[in-house]
Amino acid sequence: MLRLAGVAGAVLLALGVAAPQVARAELRIDITKGVVEPLPIAITSFFGGGGREGQMGADVARVISADLERSGLFKPLPPQAFLQTPEQLQRGEPRYQDWRGIGAQALVAGGVSATGDGRMKVDFRLWDVTAGQYMAGLSYTATSDSWRRIAHIIADAIYKRLTGEDGYFDTRIVYISESGPANARNKRLAIMDQDGENHQFLTDGQTLVLTPRFSPTAQEITYMSFFNKKPRVYLFNIDSGRQEVLGDFPGMTFAPRFSPDGNKVIMSMAQNGNTDIYTLDLRTRRQTQLTDGPGIDTAPSYSPDGQRIVFESDRGGSQQLYVMGADGSGVRRLTFGEGRYGTPVWSPRGDLIAFTRQRGSNFAVGVIRPDGTGERILSEAYHVEGPTWAPNGRVLMFFKESPSGGGSRSAKLFSIDVSGINERRVVTPLDGSDPAWSPLIP
Repeated sequence: MLRLAGVAGAVLLALGVAAPQVARAELRIDITKGVVEPLPIAITSFFGGGGREGQMGADVARVISADLERSGLFKPLPPQAFLQTPEQLQRGEPRYQDWRGIGAQALVAGGVSATGDGRMKVDFRLWDVTAGQYMAGLSYTATSDSWRRIAHIIADAIYKRLTGEDGYFDTRIVYISESGPANARNKRLAIMDQDGENHQFLTDGQTLVLTPRFSPTAQEITYMSFFNKKPRVYLFNIDSGRQEVLGDFPGMTFAPRFSPDGNKVIMSMAQNGNTDIYTLDLRTRRQTQLTDGPGIDTAPSYSPDGQRIVFESDRGGSQQLYVMGADGSGVRRLTFGEGRYGTPVWSPRGDLIAFTRQRGSNFAVGVIRPDGTGERILSEAYHVEGPTWAPNGRVLMFFKESPSGGGSRSAKLFSIDVSGINERRVVTPLDGSDPAWSPLIP
């Protein structure tokens, strides 16, 4: 467990650094403008002296730099250009003119030290180089094997200080790992940090698994698997590894998603020839039917306040997106575009809904406002599908699939900024599909 050892002011006093007295214009990345020029930032190795602390300090800085660079909003500068050492920065103020000389607008430095009880302490400081002033600093104490997570937390703190929005680096991704020929794919549940590290397989591949989803606490996953050729929904506790059968649901077309409070799951089931949307109370196991019509209603997703549900349906003659109240009332059509719309997912901010669109043989991932305006396509390909949101609603992840010849296929994970720029491959050991992004880890 990580423990926050101090706030910015307390850390300043502990490090013997005086905050400037003159207020100047604050350095800030305005990410509301869409295309943003990456901010040049210098991230030094965290000073740890020699040996183990020194190596850990270099590793922490490397992960912070990779997180920020991957966001597309920051441009880490090459360490070879730095004119001050990590030790000098640990002992005093930056020489701002030296950092301005290499084009840096922001500077990050810190230190790593062992504590008496065998743990480690990591502190960091952030400076506005252009204005010549201190911006933020924190200190963390944790076990030495938590260094990578501390780096993600620091990257989140820097991201928030410079953009005004929460970060998303201290998170995990659960997805379906795929291998084998197209007609006999082996599909296993897998989990990793958002940067692809700490990868683990959660199932052995003996049974087919589909559509994993995180709980609001990030400690549980719900997914669908087949037992004796029948669909069965499971809850999987990440910390304990405990797996619980939520229920057998013949005719299930999509695994359930959690409600924002974590007390319910919402799903689609086919009964008596109709596919409708149901909720299941996890405490009482009571089912409630929300839709009842001749069309196929499926792929439901709650709004972050739990008051509305978006879903896909062909009730109007073609597959489109619809919005309704959490009790099934007030159904309203959301999309009217050409093609088929599906897999809707509400943004954690509540301002956008991501979707997949198919026109002929072409697929696309896009976003639309909950009132049906502002539809934008972010990525198009032979087959793209399965969007999932980072917890700050700024970044989407999805998968792309392409034929590889000889009856095989290739599925890869990608991330993209909500503005439609900075599309990047997310590397996995094998093929990957149907990702789900966790909330920030508690």
